[in-house]
Amino acid sequence: MPGPCRPPAPAKLPNRSRVTNGSELLPGVDGRSAWARRLRDLINLHVSDLGGEAAVSEAERSIVRRAATLTVELERMEAAFATAGEAKPGDLDLYQRTAGNLRRLLEAVGLERRQRNVTPTLAEYRAQRAAERARA
Repeated sequence: MPGPCRPPAPAKLPNRSRVTNGSELLPGVDGRSAWARRLRDLINLHVSDLGGEAAVSEAERSIVRRAATLTVELERMEAAFATAGEAKPGDLDLYQRTAGNLRRLLEAVGLERRQRNVTPTLAEYRAQRAAERARA
């Protein structure tokens, strides 16, 4: 009994670059490095957050790609800080400026600060009041 079938790959359009048609992440770069794999993962995660491939414009994809690149580099800097046990002032300044630029890029594609709803439900409120009365 054969295993599950994979859906057919979308046809590649002729006369498009390998980056545009999705067969390369960056021109002439081996996409199997840890850096390239993490970049690809982040791009896919951000695109998914924005509603998937069909919902993302090419301009949004460009911003997502830059945001993913900055994220990978910020993660590398964090690892270097952790390994060294400290951050040199120049490195910390670069980290802060890069993080600020990352925030601006993510805001440009719709990152929004989400406030957590801390209002208790009626059932939670009643249970809390009953517990307070029982203690008193």
